[in-house]
Amino acid sequence: MSSISFAPLLPWPVIAAGAFVAAVLIAIGLRARLRGAWLRATALVLLLLAICNPSFVSEIRDPLSSIVAIVVDKSQSQQLPERQAQTDMAVTALQERLSKLSGIEPRVIEVRNKSDNNSPSTQLFTALTSALSDLPPTRIGGAVLVTDGQVHDIPDNIDQLGFNAPVHALITGREDEFDRRVEVVKAPRFGLVKEPQELTFRVVDDGKSPGGEALVTVRLNGEEFGKVRAVPGREQTMQFTLDKGGENVLELQVAALPGEVTATNNTAVHVIDGIRQNLRVLLVSGAPHMGERAWRNLLKSDTSVDLVHFTILRPPEKQDGTPINELSLIAFPTRELFVDKINDFDLIIFDRYQHRGVLPILYYDYIGEYVRNGGALLVAAGPEYASTHTIADTPLADILPALPTGNVDNEPYYPRLSDIGRKHPVTRGLRGADSEPPAWDRWFRTVDVNRPSGETVMVGANEDPLLVLNHEGEGRVAMLLSDQGWLWERGYNEGGPHVALYRRIAHWLMKEPELEEEALTATSQGLTVEITRQTLADSAEPATVKLPSGESVQVPLTREEPGLYRGRFTAEETGLLHIQNGDLTTLLHLGAVDAPEFKAEVSTTETLQNIASASHGIVQRLADGDGIKLPQILPVRGQVRIDSGNRMVFRLTDETVLKGINTLPLFTGLLGLAALLMAVSAMWWREGR
Repeated sequence: MSSISFAPLLPWPVIAAGAFVAAVLIAIGLRARLRGAWLRATALVLLLLAICNPSFVSEIRDPLSSIVAIVVDKSQSQQLPERQAQTDMAVTALQERLSKLSGIEPRVIEVRNKSDNNSPSTQLFTALTSALSDLPPTRIGGAVLVTDGQVHDIPDNIDQLGFNAPVHALITGREDEFDRRVEVVKAPRFGLVKEPQELTFRVVDDGKSPGGEALVTVRLNGEEFGKVRAVPGREQTMQFTLDKGGENVLELQVAALPGEVTATNNTAVHVIDGIRQNLRVLLVSGAPHMGERAWRNLLKSDTSVDLVHFTILRPPEKQDGTPINELSLIAFPTRELFVDKINDFDLIIFDRYQHRGVLPILYYDYIGEYVRNGGALLVAAGPEYASTHTIADTPLADILPALPTGNVDNEPYYPRLSDIGRKHPVTRGLRGADSEPPAWDRWFRTVDVNRPSGETVMVGANEDPLLVLNHEGEGRVAMLLSDQGWLWERGYNEGGPHVALYRRIAHWLMKEPELEEEALTATSQGLTVEITRQTLADSAEPATVKLPSGESVQVPLTREEPGLYRGRFTAEETGLLHIQNGDLTTLLHLGAVDAPEFKAEVSTTETLQNIASASHGIVQRLADGDGIKLPQILPVRGQVRIDSGNRMVFRLTDETVLKGINTLPLFTGLLGLAALLMAVSAMWWREGR
């Protein structure tokens, strides 16, 4: 590009005034027909041009290339071996062809699953706009999407693209694909534990499916509890019951069809938060004493506990002649509590209770059966447990983990954690347990027992058992072999962590998940998974994580506290993870359970057809036998206004880049001086005549 530029020697207003004066003089001379008027006019014009100092400017420019974006879909639905192979071959061939064309520069953009609000999806156009944001729209020659067609951010119109060039789509997969999947239609987000819940699901067949009934296996927290036959396309309702509080993972798995695209979406997951109704606790105190209020205050202060408390004030053998109708006491409803409604309670506590005829012998059998069937019993023992009226002489002895010797030790001692107790979640990390002596005060009484079963997590004087925890059938039994805990509550000397201890004992008995001594849990923050293993063993093996694709990952677990091990890893896939460690398994779902990426897996040419047609692009499948077939490429100048059959058209840009500037002054040096001298000399010669 060439042009004339000026660098005046005087200000433009001065030059304009001089030009005006020159024009007047020239006009007067020409009008009066004076001799030499044309020569004078020429000399004045050349003088003014010299003052304006014009220069001839020539720009040196190189043409810019058109950028053609190759957007490569690397989402989970593209991870099938055949689609991966087709994608790799197509991208390599495209790069080679475009690189050979003059004026075209390919730019590869790889797009993986994007997670918005924890909902994985394939967003090719968002990535395309972001990758080309550094270019002016006129340099963009077009875009090629190499994908299976399952794209979730397709613009409504071409104006949202940000450039005016064709968008082409090369579709992986095959036209005759089919796939069967299962999806949750309606399910509760929250549910009461042990109350019936309802879920509606549907089996969907995509593509050219062979049809037929589908067999759906239903699992809750990894445990199978039923199979359902469903007709594809028809909604099916089923009922289930939550068996624990907190997060519950309901898993629906439909049997795979021979030849379907993938089985990774044959499983649908729904996460339900289990809400416990208030836990019902029956507290029976054998007699008024200093410690019973400690249990009562603790349980009454817990909003999740409904407490029923009875204290035996008048045992049957007490006879003082007072008529029954004159006593202001409530009769102990033994049959109603221990026969009719015993299974309504989550925990029964015998606080310094002794067998003195209040409960018939048969009722102790009922309590034992209640525990074996999943109930919980806590015995807070005092001197009565070592007396002749001990409950260890009843049928209840079959489930008690520690039987008395008949002796009571009144030696002062500091309650200490045993080796197992430092690992057990009931006592692990109790405030003050790490110092020696412990940073709490002493107790003064312990009931001697024979060698207990279960786990002794706290010991008293002479390493005698103090707190014993045991599993009995489906239920649990705990024994606190001292009634001195109230000293901690009253703050005797330094007091002690009685609230934490008592609450943990009660919640362990009621099977709160966080207090399980052998437990495997997993949580996630984005795609970072944290695995937690609680165990009483001396070490923990690596956890095995099975990813949605079927691959397995070994995650080492590192000891953080006694009995507590953790491991972390970052997943590259979203979906349901199966985590196993030893005999324990747990489930964790990464990403939203209804994320778009987990739904349709069958490749399609329909989703991108509108945007391709509106931009004069094409949509074509890559598959050609065992290989691929790429359409021809046609570069054109100017705006693309019509489709070009089965060819991919790309627009060549007219943009250039400035490489340098050449400047030639017109009135400086010998050339300008010669022109002025010739004009002045001609004028002088004419005047001389």
